[in-house]
Amino acid sequence: MNPLSVANSQSEKTLRLSWPDGRESVLNHAELRRQCPCSQCRAFRLRGSTPMVDERVRIIELNPQGYGLQLVFSDGHERGIYPWPYLADLTV
Repeated sequence: MNPLSVANSQSEKTLRLSWPDGRESVLNHAELRRQCPCSQCRAFRLRGSTPMVDERVRIIELNPQGYGLQLVFSDGHERGIYPWPYLADLTV
């Protein structure tokens, strides 16, 4: 399920998604960076480690990929593509 709208707030450091079922998700940039689904970040979490993420990190670019979003972060990380269902699950 794709969101109806996606808005990125630099000042609030949040990504806001409006879903067809009426839900609205507000996701913190730093938490999104910690939950990056790329293979490197996923392997790090599977080893029981928590990625060290500066709370000041921001999403500086959104690149739609059809099935999700590639998020580009101010710390240079841009490897993760966040599928829509993954983003929806982060909001529950």
